[in-house]
Amino acid sequence: MGDVAKDLTSGTVGGAAQLIVGHPFDTIKVKLQSQPVPLPGQPPKYAGAVDAVKQTLAAEGPRGLYKGMGAPLATVAAFNALLFTVRGQMESFLRSEPGVPLTVNQQVIAGAGAGVASALAVDASSAGVAVKYGGPMDVAKQVLRSEGGARGLFKGLVPTLAREVPGNAAMFGVYEALKQYMAGGTDTSKLGRGSLIVAGGLAGASFWSSVYPTDVVKSVLQVDDYKNPKYKGSMHAFRSILASEGVKGLYKGFGPAMARSIPANAACFLAYEVTRSSLG
Repeated sequence: MGDVAKDLTSGTVGGAAQLIVGHPFDTIKVKLQSQPVPLPGQPPKYAGAVDAVKQTLAAEGPRGLYKGMGAPLATVAAFNALLFTVRGQMESFLRSEPGVPLTVNQQVIAGAGAGVASALAVDASSAGVAVKYGGPMDVAKQVLRSEGGARGLFKGLVPTLAREVPGNAAMFGVYEALKQYMAGGTDTSKLGRGSLIVAGGLAGASFWSSVYPTDVVKSVLQVDDYKNPKYKGSMHAFRSILASEGVKGLYKGFGPAMARSIPANAACFLAYEVTRSSLG
């Protein structure tokens, strides 16, 4: 099996693991965000995240935490397959000779390159959710027709790039730096699963820590009305959020995002590494 096939397979398994671990966090986040405003003097439906988990388990069992997971499973697995495959190709390109481990700086560059591919894929898919349309070509046709030509396909591409490129550069750089630190050198092949879980979890945290405000800007731009936009562009959206809500407006939902990201990425990197090594 070639390196590309190994990375595709391992990335797919990693993406599935990421979603299986991360989905319950998303379910609880949505429940907390969408609970009705309580009547005066009445407590809210959920006292907090732990209470929401308890109530969901009591009412629906473990299946309640995994509602709606089927649809994003293929997408997340495909994105991860692409991310890890492009990163693998970047590693081959940057390596001075076969079998030589990359430096942390080279992993940062490989992560940034993978981030470009990831941004293009994310933007193309978020331009129109595939379920709504009859496939990728139909997505493109519908978006071109309804969103003002080619600009519609790239609405949000600049903020997506601004999230995916530095975010993945930070994530893969931190992952490699932690692995080398725990291994006491550049040979990280003997690291145990516990070390990989720690490195993967902290790498995921570094992704969101470095780019969260960019993601908030990307989200408000992508839901902005195309014909009567509220924002003129990324910088205008950034300044508007700062002016109306302050710095905390750029970190809305940061806690739940981090609470999900650490275990989900720990699972993703562990599943990727275990699958990759089992493939030889």
